[in-house]
Amino acid sequence: MEQRHLGRTGLRVSRIGLGTLTWGRDTDEHDAADLLKAFWEAGGTLVDTADVYGDGEAEYLLGQLIEGLVPRRDLVISTKAGSVPDPERRFDGSRGHLLAALDASLARLGTDYVDLWHIHAFDPDTPLEETLQALDLAVSSGRARYAGVSNFCGWQLAKAATWQLAAPGTRTRLASTQMEYSLLQRGIEREVLPAALDLGIGLLPSSPLGRGVLTGKYRTSTPADSRGASQHLAPFVEPYLDDTATRIVDAVRTAADGLAVTPLQIALAWVRDRPGVAAPIIGARTAQQLTAALSVEALSLPDEICRALDDVSAPLHRYPDHDWSTL
Repeated sequence: MEQRHLGRTGLRVSRIGLGTLTWGRDTDEHDAADLLKAFWEAGGTLVDTADVYGDGEAEYLLGQLIEGLVPRRDLVISTKAGSVPDPERRFDGSRGHLLAALDASLARLGTDYVDLWHIHAFDPDTPLEETLQALDLAVSSGRARYAGVSNFCGWQLAKAATWQLAAPGTRTRLASTQMEYSLLQRGIEREVLPAALDLGIGLLPSSPLGRGVLTGKYRTSTPADSRGASQHLAPFVEPYLDDTATRIVDAVRTAADGLAVTPLQIALAWVRDRPGVAAPIIGARTAQQLTAALSVEALSLPDEICRALDDVSAPLHRYPDHDWSTL
């Protein structure tokens, strides 16, 4: 699998990442082992997790598989901290919480360091410089090799990245931002993606298949074994089952038929090759699903297909986000 630099750093990652959102809950240890082995054998390196996935079970499962199944040195392990199970405060970006969460993640993963550590979301109740200092301490102590953020809007990302760049050698440069991005969700193109491109921050798209909807599996019904039928994830899929999504899915199917490939391959190739993207994160549930996704490695979409998909899925940009050159 092709390797790409993550933003303006020396870290290289496989251009498709393996997500572990369902590990420890809907994906058991046997399926997780099959997924990791298939990913590694295909040349994949980037494995993404978080301390809240499966209430820590995803990290624990990954830790059990490292070395016994896949050498630690062959993986780029990314995890996140900051989300908390508190209805009154969904995110805790305090320095104390973040560093304690990192130590707990390392214990579950059974490793001395993670290659990439993300702040899971912006915490409006903690000064941003305090949150970012946790990244600096994690990198300077060797517990994290690189650092990034996740789910920061445009101004939050720009402010955080600029703060870090203001003291080179003292503060660690943001390597990445993880955000939802697909043909069904292009909102980051308004401000987040331009900021990331300008500041040299690599984009790691989550849900690149529109939460599974872009595969076409939900066009006529909800399969019993799908996330849309899962008690935990049905509310996650439901927002993308509207008329707008149906129109985009139909366009993806048309492109797939024309190129004799699958809708999954079309949707994944589109987001993988967007400007600024380092590696979409795939959350496959089975090794068969993952193998189907990894087959996109040999596919590059023709320009006319990309333009057609861009047009049918184009987000509405209003003031002040529109292209001022058209005024």
